[in-house]
Amino acid sequence: MAKPDRLDQFRRAIAGAARALARDPELDIRYASESARANAADASQVPSPGEAMDAARVAAARGAADRAGLMRRHHDAAIHGASRPGDDEARAVFDALEAERVKALGAKGLPGVRDNLAAMHRDEIRSDAIVRARSMEEVPVESALALLVREALTGEAPPEQAREGLELIQPWIEEKIGESLDGLGLTLDDQQSFAKLARQMIVDLDLELDDPAEESEPEEGEEPDEGPDEGEDDADDDTADGDGGEAEQRPEESQGEEQEQPQDWEETDEPADPGEADERAPASSARRNLADGPVHPYRAFTTRHDEIVTADELCDDEELERLRAYLDGQMGSMSGTVTRLANRLQRRLMAQQARSWAFDQEEGLLDAARLARVVVSPTHSLSYKIERDTEFKDTVVSLLIDNSGSMRGRPISIAAICADVLAQTLERCGVKSEVLGFTTRAWKGGQSREDWLAAGRPANPGRLNDLRHIVYKKSDEPYRHARKGLGLMMREGLLKENIDGEALLWAHQRLIARPEERRILMVISDGAPVDDSTGSANGGTYLESHLRSVIDWIETRSTVELAAIGIGHDVTRYYRRAVTIMDVEQLGGALVDQLAGLFDLET
Repeated sequence: MAKPDRLDQFRRAIAGAARALARDPELDIRYASESARANAADASQVPSPGEAMDAARVAAARGAADRAGLMRRHHDAAIHGASRPGDDEARAVFDALEAERVKALGAKGLPGVRDNLAAMHRDEIRSDAIVRARSMEEVPVESALALLVREALTGEAPPEQAREGLELIQPWIEEKIGESLDGLGLTLDDQQSFAKLARQMIVDLDLELDDPAEESEPEEGEEPDEGPDEGEDDADDDTADGDGGEAEQRPEESQGEEQEQPQDWEETDEPADPGEADERAPASSARRNLADGPVHPYRAFTTRHDEIVTADELCDDEELERLRAYLDGQMGSMSGTVTRLANRLQRRLMAQQARSWAFDQEEGLLDAARLARVVVSPTHSLSYKIERDTEFKDTVVSLLIDNSGSMRGRPISIAAICADVLAQTLERCGVKSEVLGFTTRAWKGGQSREDWLAAGRPANPGRLNDLRHIVYKKSDEPYRHARKGLGLMMREGLLKENIDGEALLWAHQRLIARPEERRILMVISDGAPVDDSTGSANGGTYLESHLRSVIDWIETRSTVELAAIGIGHDVTRYYRRAVTIMDVEQLGGALVDQLAGLFDLET
């Protein structure tokens, strides 16, 4: 076991090293629960290795701290911001290239820093979508390009686990920008020149810069990358959206365009209007939750490819048995900790359900404790007591777990362990519970996006990915029947992107349909909703704006009691009742405390 102060000593040491690298004694280092992707806008997060001080996690933390110092020393935010593209995908590529430039500068003359950065890279690549990609479309361009740029600048080959995914897209990248890759090293010390070359590479990759200033200056030669694939009208539609993210704030300006898109609701013959999207759902749609939510111009381009599945629909029994055994192996000492916390919750619940007695009654059960006074004074009459029940509302709890790719590793393992133990605890207390998960069927859009492309890329299409909502345990299902299915969370490739707003509506609808008098919805997430295809086509705040509307609607209009736990990200800016934990090991305690607090509330 590590000494209690060993982790703090380590944190102080790497923070000092980072400040020395940065040549800035005021550099602030923040510790997160998991590896954060390199981002030129915020590279100060360092993954905590935990009190166990695992060697691999220690090395990754050193690398992340070194990266933070290098970003402060070699990165100019003003230069970066002035050149940064407006399009989400192009911006991700631009940020990734700048991060690789900074790391290459640090690795060039400092072997120790080079080794630390390599360890951090090995840790981060494990959760990257490129590792799970099976087709070129599933490979994140920014991840593949970062690997190639890293190799060009430092000579370090891509890690083994990413090579298969990289090979799917590498020929296309090298055909487009092979010469530019070779020339990056010449601009390593000049951020301004490097940014110009990075922007040109983005154009050569057929990505859209989406710079408002440049859209008004076609003579500067930016017309070719404004979308020969999208037709003449699409460029006008894009500029009508402004910088992106305003479509949801000005629905009246986009209604005319959207009424021409019958693909919005593929199951109906009528064109969908964004103003009506919250008042009705397609007649034969498998998903009706968009109709039962807040008034918001959010919609889905199509719902044909969405699915609500159970664990046994995604895995055969043999694989589920294997995944369950793996989850059991992950529990280790953690299960004991969570079980103790769950026992605390059970005691609090049972105390609320405990019976009380009315004494000095004329009839009922003989009160043996008061027999002594009859013996002392025979004139006293016998005393009786009557047992009466304390009012305890019939309750159901729904645990909604973010199954996005960023939860991969320790976060999803502990979330599954907590769900497993709490399902048993609540069942012992006579409280019904269900465990749900939400993700998507594909990275960067699935068949929904293909339908949109086939339709000519109409503007403001709405959600462009296929939802996958998973029922791990139903409310009326005994724990022993659902136990095996909870292991599905350990399945490689299950965790993809997260569209939180629709997931909340789905879980809320399930609760509303329940007969219990009290309904509690607990959300476990590690950040804001993310879906690259939807964000790129509708604006970066499209999904977040919808999530905020859904949360506000549930909290102010619904009888469902909502609470949330954020892992590594502040969710208190979304939910009124929420807690944020920076170390995933705290999840069990936070979950029990939140539930116990809800049960303590007077209703």
